[in-house]
Amino acid sequence: MPATEAHSPVVIDRRDGPFGEVVLRERGKHFEIIANGCFLMDTSDGRSERLLVDAALAALPGNRQDPSVLIGGLGVGFSLVRAAEEDRWGRIVVAEREEAVVDWHRDGPLGRITGPALTDPRTEILRTDLVEHLRTTTERYDALCLDIDNGPEWTVTEDNGSLYSPTGLAACRARLTPGGVLAVWSAQPSPEFGTALRNAGFHAVRTEEVAVARGVPDVVHLASRED
Repeated sequence: MPATEAHSPVVIDRRDGPFGEVVLRERGKHFEIIANGCFLMDTSDGRSERLLVDAALAALPGNRQDPSVLIGGLGVGFSLVRAAEEDRWGRIVVAEREEAVVDWHRDGPLGRITGPALTDPRTEILRTDLVEHLRTTTERYDALCLDIDNGPEWTVTEDNGSLYSPTGLAACRARLTPGGVLAVWSAQPSPEFGTALRNAGFHAVRTEEVAVARGVPDVVHLASRED
């Protein structure tokens, strides 16, 4: 069988939801999530998704006991698994608005990635829109690890753009404890987003990069709330 045919994607599930279409595809040994025709992520690597969590934890004050983390977007589960592997996290909350994605982990093939992390007693899955949750909850977290788009300038839906606006960043800052850390995943660097974070009152704004096989590196934007 030709290599191109062997690795042609096979649709495992396709759902229409309130935010559009989401598709789970299998390509060879890996799975892919497509939202509204836009490739989101696959299971081929995951280094930058794990860095999202590791960098946020490393940036927290050293005396922080049992810090809590809100992971925005379950995706293929790499960030959740990384958080569950780290004993220092006291509480792990995941906000995922697509019911299909949660189902693919709880009852579908992605469960082979996240099974133990989903049953970790520290883990809580919120079936809610991240932007709405940040706007309405009064809870505070020690870290926000957000990965719901391909970056601040490449959103999956138009509504997600509000997360990176001054209002959205103010909501992120309000949901952090003093000294808390915001980490945002992006498929490409964005100096403009760094400026937006500073304008929103964040400090220690910086980026960490993960090289990819082709093209620009994946990026994790980091910023801290000081007061």
